[in-house]
Parts: sequence; C-alpha cells; structure tokens
Amino acid sequence: MLVLGGGGILGLAWMSAVLAGLEEGGGFDARESREFIGTSAGSIVAASLVAGISPATGLGRLAERPAVRLEESEDGATPLRQAFDAAAALGSSAVAPLASLAFSSTATGGALLRRAALSRVPEGRRSLGELGRMIERTGASWDGRLRVAAVELESGRRVMFGAPGAPELSVPAAVRASCAIPGVFTPVRAGGRTYVDGGAWSPTNMDTAEVERGDHVMCLNPTGSLRPSIGALAGAFGPVSRGLAAAEALVLKHRGAVVTAINPDEETTAVMGPNLMNPKRREAVIEAGLAQGRRLASRERRQAA
Repeated sequence: MLVLGGGGILGLAWMSAVLAGLEEGGGFDARESREFIGTSAGSIVAASLVAGISPATGLGRLAERPAVRLEESEDGATPLRQAFDAAAALGSSAVAPLASLAFSSTATGGALLRRAALSRVPEGRRSLGELGRMIERTGASWDGRLRVAAVELESGRRVMFGAPGAPELSVPAAVRASCAIPGVFTPVRAGGRTYVDGGAWSPTNMDTAEVERGDHVMCLNPTGSLRPSIGALAGAFGPVSRGLAAAEALVLKHRGAVVTAINPDEETTAVMGPNLMNPKRREAVIEAGLAQGRRLASRERRQAA
C-alpha cells in the first residue's frame, strides 16, 4: 500500500525519484501496490502509477502545477500569508507551504475549523486545466485501488474520491481538486459542491488507508523536509507535518499494519529549500531523490539477507 503526500513541484519530483531509485535498486515496482492514497502532488504520482506509468518516466515532469511564489509580495499579503493569519486566528498549530491548513482535531471539529479558516482565503484564480488534461492523457481510471484526498469547501470535511460512497468525479477532476491550493488555484466545482487541496486536511491522509493486520504501508511525505528558519514561513509546517504523519502511522499500527514513513533525507532537504513550488531546484531534487531511493533499496537488501 502506497501513501503519497502533498509537496508541490519539488515534492512531486522527489516522490517520483525515490520510487524510481527503489525500483532500480531493489526491484520494487510501485505500480503493483494494492492501494494508493494521493494528496495534492501525491495524487498526480498516484494517478500516474495506477495508469501503469513508471515513476522513472519524466521523473517529476509528467504532469505538474505552475510555479508559485510563496513569499511576501510588495503588493501585500499573499494567499499563504492570508491562510496563515486565518489559522492563527483560530488557534491552529501551523500552515502548510501550499496554503493548506492542518489542524490536530477530531473529524467534526476539524471540519468546522477548516471551513472557518478557508472561508477567509480568497478564491484562487490560476487554472489547473492543463494538469487535468495531462492526467486524462495517462488514461488513469478508478480501478478500485486509487484514493484521492480533497476538502469540501462548504463543510470543511475531507473527501476521499474513489472510495465507496464518495462523490463521483473523473480522475483528472479529482486530481485537480486535490491540487487546488486555496487562494492560488481555481477550485473544482461539481454537484453543487466546491473542492480544494487535500492537504487542507492532512499532509498525507495516511489514516484513511484500509489496512488489515500484517499489511505493509509505505508513506512518502515531502513536506517533512521543511525546517523552521527566520523569514521562511513555510518552514514552520515541517515539524507539524512530521508529527501528523507519525500520529497517522500510529493509527494504522494499532490496526496491525506495518508502516514505513519516509521523509526527505538531509541531502534532499538541503536542495529542496523552503519553497516546494520552485521549479529551479527540481533537477537537484531529482538527483537527491534517486540517491535516497537507491540507499533505501540497499538497506532493504541488507536487512533481508
């Protein structure tokens, strides 16, 4: 079972590269996973794998969102700053680098908090139409294995497209919804509802995995790379992301699953930087991700010997 978290352009590149390195170094074929949970950038990777496309194909360039400036502008607060202010007003712990809010709370309370906070973020205007068209060209479909996380704006609740009982959307539309950063990209509207970035609920949404005792779950969490630093607002989310992933992993472990949570290593963290939507660092992140995947595969071989 494979869980692929949010993380922008660089997270997309890193996840693809790590999976390619694992396959190259140990024969692990991510396309054969029993279930895929994709959030934001992770939904792009998950849909591509379901379509049978090797993670080595393009190494993060198969389909992606436009670059986004996340720092303060001369014209005033960016959507990220507005989201941060909204979260702070509600007493939340942090804000994700993609303007998606993460609250540690119950499902009902969390939905209310998200609805209130997201209502303060202006609607995004940048189109994800090309991303949808690229996903459509892959031929990805709901084959029973794919789950794509999004948040319903009207209620603040989490929606897992592809799961039983979930609203019906095409895979391209679901991926666009999961990638629709509040305040940046245009949300997806369907059936009288509005959907935005799945990272507004959780960086990985790992806790939704349908596991049984003995199941193996691998989670790639790109936002785990972020580190607090002066002047880098996004970095404040790194510790929260790692903590939330650990808490969700514990939920699955209590159900009897074996969970491996993988964050970007020190080498990757150094080249990623605080803006995961910066395409200029993509090649360096790909190289670092490949190296990390190969090392992970080598470690697995040694442990199995």
